[in-house]
Amino acid sequence: MGQSNGTEAVRPLRGEEERAWRALARALVVVPRVLEADLHAACGVTMTEYFVLVNLSEAPERRLRMSELADRGAMSLSAISRVVDALARRGLVERARCPSDGRGFLAVLTDAGLTLLEVAYPAHLRSVRAHVMRHLQGLDLEQFAQAVGRFARFDEDAARP
Repeated sequence: MGQSNGTEAVRPLRGEEERAWRALARALVVVPRVLEADLHAACGVTMTEYFVLVNLSEAPERRLRMSELADRGAMSLSAISRVVDALARRGLVERARCPSDGRGFLAVLTDAGLTLLEVAYPAHLRSVRAHVMRHLQGLDLEQFAQAVGRFARFDEDAARP
């Protein structure tokens, strides 16, 4: 991150910058709530649970180390453990010891979890198309994805005091 003389950081946003920031800030609150409400109504899972099911379904042998699952979701190990435990109580995921080291644990997608995901996936796609994609028509989606990807990355240097 480049050096700043201090005035750039405190200079008020220009009108279009302010509008863009406020729109993004509102979308970061509203869109996840709307998508989660649709997903929960369709199949009774939260966005975080859906995230776990999707990631496990895409992993080799439908299994991931708990630490890898936490990293993918930018979550703490204890937070992902709570989600996996909730899914395990419903028979959608199982926990297993990691065979390579015996200390770590794996989350494993069950057949029941895959079946639920097969119901959740089309419902989630309909919701994403209705609440997000239709509003992005006419935009360069590749540029949009690149921009969001850049500011969504965690920058450790920027986080340091």
